[in-house]
Amino acid sequence: MQAGEAVVELETEKVSYELESPIAGLLLKIIAGESTQVPVGGPLCHIGQPGDLVHIESVPAEKE
Repeated sequence: MQAGEAVVELETEKVSYELESPIAGLLLKIIAGESTQVPVGGPLCHIGQPGDLVHIESVPAEKE
């Protein structure tokens, strides 16, 4: 993916919008899946380069 490319669509009670990748790279890991509530500023995914190691734990799903 390229920097500025839409990575995910976020929804709140008031708004729905697409979040853009801050960097170019590969989507290595999805941390927060569909319908998962994530704290403000929490990680959604890991973007990196081929061969990068990913050591981020998944966010426990809190279904609505």
